[in-house]
Amino acid sequence: MSLIQTTLSQFFNRFPKRPIVVAYSGGIDSQVLLHALSQLKLKNLLSNELSVCHINHGLSRNSRTWQQAAEKFCQQLSLPIQVFEVNVKEVAGESLEALAREARYKALKAYAANNALIVTGHHLDDQSETFLLALKRGAGLKGLSAMAETVKLHFSSPLASTTEPSEQLLVRPLLNVPRKEIDSYALAHKLTWVEDESNEDLRFDRNFIRHQIMPLLTNRWPAMLTTIKRSSEHCQEGQLLLTELAQQDLANCQLSPSSLSVYELTQLSSARFNNLIRYFLEINQCLMPSTKQLQQIQWQLLAASDKSPEIKVSSYWLRRFKGALIITPDYQNLLTWQHQFSIGSLKNSKKIIKLPDGLGQLCFELDINDGNNQQSCNDEFGIVQYLKAPESAQQITIRFSHDNPKCLPDFRQHSRELKKVLQELNIAPWQRKRIPFIYYNNVLVSAVGYFICKEYLAEKRDVAVVLSCKKVSSSINN
Repeated sequence: MSLIQTTLSQFFNRFPKRPIVVAYSGGIDSQVLLHALSQLKLKNLLSNELSVCHINHGLSRNSRTWQQAAEKFCQQLSLPIQVFEVNVKEVAGESLEALAREARYKALKAYAANNALIVTGHHLDDQSETFLLALKRGAGLKGLSAMAETVKLHFSSPLASTTEPSEQLLVRPLLNVPRKEIDSYALAHKLTWVEDESNEDLRFDRNFIRHQIMPLLTNRWPAMLTTIKRSSEHCQEGQLLLTELAQQDLANCQLSPSSLSVYELTQLSSARFNNLIRYFLEINQCLMPSTKQLQQIQWQLLAASDKSPEIKVSSYWLRRFKGALIITPDYQNLLTWQHQFSIGSLKNSKKIIKLPDGLGQLCFELDINDGNNQQSCNDEFGIVQYLKAPESAQQITIRFSHDNPKCLPDFRQHSRELKKVLQELNIAPWQRKRIPFIYYNNVLVSAVGYFICKEYLAEKRDVAVVLSCKKVSSSINN
């Protein structure tokens, strides 16, 4: 057998019962990978179920031709192929290559079985390029670790164990094989492959490193690929130690899946703080902050106790509140949203209002209040409020804004400004902007999920507006 077939055979002997899904572009690397696996299958040297997935990114005018070539080659090998077309849109500040990769892996994860091995044709030269790209970015140990041979797709860290049968694994079995072996295999077996014209475009950093930098390095130092690999492995070992330390610190600091204790964080050195925050964000699938942003996060934790500082990082926020550092999404601004209707529209049917930004649904209906509780919960709905019915001329309005009116909630004995009431309830500042308020004309009636103004509590046996919040989303209180 060739070096490539031997390498693949030895690698997959570790996973004898797990299905293999080849991430197949039709380029030389994936062409050699797929051909070698199919040959092992024919020789009964590979017991795994083998299938192919081709992703059409639509980024080249030749995308359709590449797809057809992939389908034809799989037909020749009698292998099943699934084609996915993904729509990759450019985003300011984001690498198109990174966006395409994200879309590709999302499609692969959706197609592959839960215990599948998703296989790519990355090789030793790719590893060196990835290392130099990370070096160019000023990456730390994690970036300089380059590509791991085996990765859990839901959590992008090198595996401590690869024996769990229920998780998809991204595997790179040819990571120790140089490109020249790939080329030799392709020529020996007279393979044809597609050439992506963008691979020659030196505007892309990886292509510049591949065509301009690596030849200089390997001509001067022929063992350069091997020494870069050794350095990346040292970085991987260092990163594993940092991950173990972060796990220990997380056990001491974590209050919930999305929050950390501010007090415990302030007991850490700057290096351990940064290490823990990066790990915490990674397991919450958030993009990494810059060094400057990490410094800002640490400074903000020391703000006065009556403040609620917050920092935006990419598409999420880190916010401090009541002794906790909390990750939240980048919520929509809801201050201009509103929905209005009359009580007449409830006489013959329920009215269901879909709230914005994933906040769920509100259901309004008229019914007799035959219970003693003015606010309750049941299995189908979340909070249920019984509101005194408005006068026929009054409009019922739902909105998230208010002008800080004085109100008398059902749990208080005296009136108070709405802002003070929300503070009394220990509602975080960003959550206060996501509370649906109910108004009759412009008079506040209730804060959904929190209180009803006493004047608008429905009396027992009165016809009431029954307001319930669908439990399809719990994010009203997030």
